[in-house]
Amino acid sequence: MDVRRRLPTRSVRPPSTLTAGEGPVQQQQLKASDVLPLSLYLTNGIFFVLFFSVAYFLLHRWREKIRTSTPLHVVTLSEIAAIVSLVASVIYLLGFFGVDFVQSLVTRPPGDDDAWDAEDDLFREDSGPRPCAAAAAIDYSPPLIVISSEEEEEIIRSVVAGSVASHSLESKLGDCRRAAAIRREALERTTGRCLAGLPFDGFDYESILGQCCESPVGYVQIPVGIAGPLLLDGRKYWVPMATTEGCLVASTNRGCKAIFASGGATSMVLKDAMTRAPVVRFPTAAMAAHLKLFVEDPINFDNLALLFNRMSSLSTKSSRYGRLKGIVCAIAGKNLYMRFSCSTGDAMGMNMVSKGVQNVLDFLQSDFPHMDVIGLSGNFCSDKKAAAVNWIEGRGKSVVCEATIGEEVVQKVLKTSVAALVELNVLKNLTGSAMAAALGGFNAHASNIVSAVYIATGQDPAQNVESSNCITMMEAVNGGKDLHISVTMPSIEVGTVGGGTQLASQSACLNLLGVKGASKESPGANSRVLATIVAGSVLAGELSLMSAIAAGQLLQSHMKHNRSTRGVSKIDS
Repeated sequence: MDVRRRLPTRSVRPPSTLTAGEGPVQQQQLKASDVLPLSLYLTNGIFFVLFFSVAYFLLHRWREKIRTSTPLHVVTLSEIAAIVSLVASVIYLLGFFGVDFVQSLVTRPPGDDDAWDAEDDLFREDSGPRPCAAAAAIDYSPPLIVISSEEEEEIIRSVVAGSVASHSLESKLGDCRRAAAIRREALERTTGRCLAGLPFDGFDYESILGQCCESPVGYVQIPVGIAGPLLLDGRKYWVPMATTEGCLVASTNRGCKAIFASGGATSMVLKDAMTRAPVVRFPTAAMAAHLKLFVEDPINFDNLALLFNRMSSLSTKSSRYGRLKGIVCAIAGKNLYMRFSCSTGDAMGMNMVSKGVQNVLDFLQSDFPHMDVIGLSGNFCSDKKAAAVNWIEGRGKSVVCEATIGEEVVQKVLKTSVAALVELNVLKNLTGSAMAAALGGFNAHASNIVSAVYIATGQDPAQNVESSNCITMMEAVNGGKDLHISVTMPSIEVGTVGGGTQLASQSACLNLLGVKGASKESPGANSRVLATIVAGSVLAGELSLMSAIAAGQLLQSHMKHNRSTRGVSKIDS
């Protein structure tokens, strides 16, 4: 029998908000007392006093009329006022105390007793814990979905018992949203923890199947702020930043304002190549050295490049832009690490490069039969780790971005001086980072901006590690009046196709920047522009934060914008 029940798709939302893909959320029921100008207790007290006062007054007057034989229908003006007041107070008190009782009788859907009774039986028969029952007083406004109670409950119990694998629900049910809802309910029963605050509705679960996330039970909300316009290479960009750190968007926006007022920034892409470095082992170090010399020979490299490019083009349609550009080798005893560098079009390109590398290894195996492939990735790439090879050789896009900020802008917008900024940059970003033995961290907070832009545009957030490699340089120019600032970032790893870039929210942010999807005119152009936008945004963030530190405003700004007391218990001093 089909019944109506609330799936575990609760999300705390204001009554009048809209969620993507949903209609208006049902508003909280209004009461008549909501329109009263006075507090509820005071209003009730006034009407109680009015009721008993006029009742006593009328009884007293009517008793006097009976004693004096005066007709009761003969009333004075004061008696008329008292009767009106009595009727008004009765109406108010009846409406206040009787409305809930009347509504309970008239709002229950007629003819739906069987469905409601079946729902009650369903919850009584379910022996599993319901962690969200304690939060039932909160209106999460979940949708009412018609489901088969027996089938739904059987699947949930099977997942809880372990007889059905949670990760296989999508393939078994053929409905990604339904699978996520069942998995969520099973998780709540298994853990005894409520997921009421984790949103469920308003997300396309089909779009992440097999490419972005496995075993979904909801999604996390991260606010997206806009910094800009960033005037870069003669174009204006409004930069989306997904972050939960207060001051970050505001600070970057101030940097954009200073750059805009000074005529904008310019950028240049120095390198564009994704890397993958397999590790292979030989019986002797001499054999490993022999392969190293073979690969580095220009003639042999050209043959390997032809093989790499041809096999990559034949493997998948998306790999037709993969082109081998270089191989750098390193030996550790009998082990050889070959770092392949490849162009990847508008994709970030890790999978594309891996396919081409595997094809080359298969080819080399015939000429070097003693070669043992230990791993397709040997960490000489180096992916998602702080590594000097990325800092020196580059990975992804290597970008330099610069701007000259006028003295007046430094004073009025940034609230500091050119001399103070130059001195602080030397002592903090250069000397201080050297004292800390920093690896690619010669900057104030490049990682902040890179992470925010990456999350907003669907990049791999973990690649923030090497993508945030940055050295910030500041120098007084034009007789010491103006400030020249630059950021050099050798390993920005971004793409505008594939992965999370195709999700609706992230795709919208890429579209805002004008780099959505693959470039039809020049393959790889969109991803290169996105890399320059990342560098330009870092330039703005560096400029603003360094100015705040130089002017002594860092603490005040964070206390103002990043110190919310919501949800924090107040302690009486």
